[in-house]
Amino acid sequence: MRRLGRILLGVLALLAVLLVVAGIYVYISIDDSFPQTEGEIQLSGLSAPVDVYRDAAGVPHIFASSEYDLFFAQGYVHAQDRFWQMDFQRHVGAGRLSEMLGSNTLDTDIFLRTVGWERVARQELEMLDAQTRDMLQAYADGVNAYLAERKGPQISLEYLFLSLLNPGYQPAPWEPLNTLTWGKAMAWDLRDNMDNEIERAILSSTLPPERIAELFPPYPEDHPLILPEYEFTGEAIMTEIQNQPGLPEALGPLLAGVQRNMAAVDGWLGGEPQAQLGSNSWVISGEHSASGMPLFANDPHLGASMPSIWYQVGLHCAPKGPDCDFDVVGVSFPGAPGVVIGHNERIAWGLTNVGADVMDLYIIRVNPDNENQYEVNGLWLDMEVVHEEIRIGSADTMDLPVRITHFGPIISDAYGPLRDIHETSGINLPSDYAIALSWTALEPGNTLQSILKINRAQNFDEFRQAAREFVAPSQNLLYADVDGNIGYQLPGHIPLRASDGRYPMPGWVDTFAWQGYIPFEHLPYALNPEAGYIVAANNAIVGPDYPFAIVDTWDYGYRAMRIEELILAAPGPIDTSYYQQMLFDNANLGALEIIPSLAPLQFADPRTAALRDELLAWNGDQGSDSSQALLFNYFWRQLLADIFHDELPEDYRPGGGSPAFTTVKSLLADPTNLWWDDTSTAAKETRDEVLTAAFETALADLSASHGSDPAGWAWGHEHTITFEHEVMGSFPLINRLFDRGPFPVSGGSSIVNATNWNASSGTFAVTSLPSKRSIFDLADWDASWQIHITGQSGHAYAPHYIDMAEPWAAGQMNPLPWTRSSVEAAAAVHLRLLP
Repeated sequence: MRRLGRILLGVLALLAVLLVVAGIYVYISIDDSFPQTEGEIQLSGLSAPVDVYRDAAGVPHIFASSEYDLFFAQGYVHAQDRFWQMDFQRHVGAGRLSEMLGSNTLDTDIFLRTVGWERVARQELEMLDAQTRDMLQAYADGVNAYLAERKGPQISLEYLFLSLLNPGYQPAPWEPLNTLTWGKAMAWDLRDNMDNEIERAILSSTLPPERIAELFPPYPEDHPLILPEYEFTGEAIMTEIQNQPGLPEALGPLLAGVQRNMAAVDGWLGGEPQAQLGSNSWVISGEHSASGMPLFANDPHLGASMPSIWYQVGLHCAPKGPDCDFDVVGVSFPGAPGVVIGHNERIAWGLTNVGADVMDLYIIRVNPDNENQYEVNGLWLDMEVVHEEIRIGSADTMDLPVRITHFGPIISDAYGPLRDIHETSGINLPSDYAIALSWTALEPGNTLQSILKINRAQNFDEFRQAAREFVAPSQNLLYADVDGNIGYQLPGHIPLRASDGRYPMPGWVDTFAWQGYIPFEHLPYALNPEAGYIVAANNAIVGPDYPFAIVDTWDYGYRAMRIEELILAAPGPIDTSYYQQMLFDNANLGALEIIPSLAPLQFADPRTAALRDELLAWNGDQGSDSSQALLFNYFWRQLLADIFHDELPEDYRPGGGSPAFTTVKSLLADPTNLWWDDTSTAAKETRDEVLTAAFETALADLSASHGSDPAGWAWGHEHTITFEHEVMGSFPLINRLFDRGPFPVSGGSSIVNATNWNASSGTFAVTSLPSKRSIFDLADWDASWQIHITGQSGHAYAPHYIDMAEPWAAGQMNPLPWTRSSVEAAAAVHLRLLP
């Protein structure tokens, strides 16, 4: 026994030594991954010196004398701080995750290669003008200059652990194609209609159309439009809406399979179901501002990620001239040259998602005797079949045949579990049907080139001309310039169709094929509206008189309504300080519409009645320390469950945002609506019974979790954000090196400070958020402000890995200098890149 004990002690001692050695190696690798940010670096490829000034938050401003050197340096700096992120994102965009992460991601790759983001990006590369191609090549050269200096964990700590999954992996050189594939991923992330299309189709097997329509209500007439003064003056291209035949039986599993693959892709992009992606952007003219010049605000709402999706940067030609005409600052995508949202010396611009209906699913009738043919108008047409080779790790490969119709690729083939569903489920699937996807982003376009032209635009005409090439994802483009103008443009390819696009459409006739796109001249725009402000918060752009269909369902406008309220109720001329308060506003207007329904209820328990009365007096502010916010959201979550969970499948239950507020507001006015009855019981429940039970249950759950004293309740106790690494966050212990949080936050769903959460998930954890906040002061660019969610660095334990998170959560922002003197004065370090 003593000998066994000595052996055991020896093994434990050896393990301890190995753990210490491993810890020391990890510690050394962490330090080795940090890039050089001051002094001088000599790089082959540069034609002249480049200055990189980083401020106290690690934000670089790059000054170069040629466009090649400027974008070379941007690629180099992006790679310094974010190469792992860039490498991972290019594998997602190309459907090549299995090359990096092995067979666990094979199903996702099959779906992405079927959809064909990279196939389209290759076509787009050939369409770019010479200047854009040169920018992409310069950027790629800069990235590769950094990779030439480092290997493995020296590039980023993640490669140390990746070697355990895929020992033979080495990052390939960066190519211009890698930049374009990530653009497709962002277009996918900001899609909207296809999820609704699948949901309606699946619900149609159990619910009649009128009850499904209650889940997708029309836009409220009293909620704001982006362009309330817009009048269409062109000649409408009318399409006759055709009646759709019913869906073939048993297509539900096909559609559910497609949606599961979509959700898997969303997971790799940092999103979640019911994530409520959107944005706020608004601009006021000098009529409303303290300076007499426009003020601009923008905050895109995206999924949380570690590191942030954004990278702040200034790109300055020094001097600016015909051969080097970039002078911009704002946020960029790691992996792409230029600035996505920002300002140059004359104009500012920002984006919010439109949610345009640019995706349609078509039910394809396949020839039972030839799986590569499909029926259209009684004829069998040949599908195009392309073969994609998928590499799995460093050795294995898989051949993937992809069938493509004139509508688009067959995407139901890509859902693995459907291959043997006949045997495993007993469901009689129609073997002669398939589902194809039409999507504007699967047609070659020049969105990246459009953004780079916006970077250089000097006035509204040039801004609109650049926007013509902005294909997908369709965005609300807001504008302001130093001449005092404010403006708006809707860009993008938005289909003309002979259906309302709300359900999958028959593909065996050409009646429902797209008939072109809304001409750019007919897309809504505005310059200097009479109101003196423009608010674009994913709300409706125009009223029902506009002759073309833009979206299936808009965001229902609660955020836009609150922003307008704050503009019109400002105590005086508006300045950047007031804008910061607006960006961090936590008023829940949807809650204030629901709470009055509690007033007439009778509660036997005096404490319950008293807390109800406190909630009735609440102003709707969802600050992180608010007890009333926690109580309301417990009640709201329970109410949605009591109304909908008995009849809706788990994946299609309301998430609690603006659609739910609008639907429930309508139901409250209809006490006998069928949704009030719980179909799982024999009794027929009434509206007031459901409201009473929901409030009592919510209060009991809240008291059990946080105690009976409301003084101990706070919204931020449960409403938190944890920034999880897109890959390493999946591995226990290793994730502790990379994940950060939780951070308590204010705000919530359909609130200006849009820290959204999903009521159907059972928790109040944040699912999407204001991914960055910007304020541009056109009276003085140096008086502008900006922040994003984590930090500039993608290197775990680097000083700028998570230094923005707490200020962001508190509603603070960092100065955004513009002039070179201000940039140099704010610089914490100075790096000089030499030829």
